[in-house]
Amino acid sequence: MEEGQRKYEFVEGDTITIAPGRTVKRIRALVAIEALGVMPGDLGGYIEAESNLSQVSGNAWVYGDAQVSGNAQVSGNAQVYGNARVSGNAQVYGNAQVYGDAWVSGNARVYGNAQVYGNAQVSGNARVYGNARVYGDAQVYGNAQVYGDAWVSGNAQVYGNAQVYGDAWVSGNARVYGDAWVYGNAWVSGNARVYGDAWVSGNAQVYGNAQVYGNAWVYGNARVYGDAWVYGDAWVYGDARVYGNAWVSGNARVYGDAWVYGNAQVYGDAWVYGNATATPIQVGGIQWGVTVADDTMVIGCQRHTIDDWWAFDDAQISKMDPGALEFWRVYKPIIFGLIRAAGRFNESSAEAPAGYPS
Repeated sequence: MEEGQRKYEFVEGDTITIAPGRTVKRIRALVAIEALGVMPGDLGGYIEAESNLSQVSGNAWVYGDAQVSGNAQVSGNAQVYGNARVSGNAQVYGNAQVYGDAWVSGNARVYGNAQVYGNAQVSGNARVYGNARVYGDAQVYGNAQVYGDAWVSGNAQVYGNAQVYGDAWVSGNARVYGDAWVYGNAWVSGNARVYGDAWVSGNAQVYGNAQVYGNAWVYGNARVYGDAWVYGDAWVYGDARVYGNAWVSGNARVYGDAWVYGNAQVYGDAWVYGNATATPIQVGGIQWGVTVADDTMVIGCQRHTIDDWWAFDDAQISKMDPGALEFWRVYKPIIFGLIRAAGRFNESSAEAPAGYPS
């Protein structure tokens, strides 16, 4: 097609009523659009007015039974086809494609090399661009953005101010919303929820019925699944796993090869790391929170092996904090009673400190 030539004409009598007093009209090519294999005389889809499809520039085309209406615009080299709908103030441009039974509406923009297809819907002020794909029964709406090489599929929904980008994939019945970001090679699937200001990135995966929210971060090769929750300012990263009914919250960190599972709760300023796999022991509601993970115990900001804690004398404890010795004299028997009951410690294999109550 040469620049400046009129691209199409309306086919008289071939119209569809879309609302009282409003119709869309079939178009017919006047010139060849070689890039699409369109020849003069080929029938296109339906538009409400010439403002819906650029007439004299680009290779944009509407064909099949697709409809473009309202103030919507299809321009550049974009294609809208199949039974797709583009309406409202939506714009499809660049090399973007909207097809199948997809619908782009509101003030949404689909551009670049993006594709929206299947029964997918993009609406509101949403943006889908780059090489992104939105398909299946997926929905992207609100102020959400999907871009880069990201995919949103299945029954997934991305909305609010959420962003999904890079090579990320959101699928199944997953929801990403609020100000959440999912990016890198991250996957969010199943019935998972990522929201608030949460970030899921790297090669991380969140799936099952898991929830990541607040200011939480899940990244690296971490996995959060089952009915697990990660929230607050918590971080889960490295090769860590959080699953079952476990909760990680507050300023907690779970990382390395650590696993937190079952009904475990990691919270406050606790850190679980290394190769920890046993369900952590948590003691809260006291001056300094206590977390025991495998052979390590964290009290407040002090992290040592269980054996070291057992062996510390009064002078060593006193140096940790002005109130540490008083705390330790009250809670050491309680804490070690819990550890002993969980089978994490056998005092017969360690030298008991002087004055320790049996």
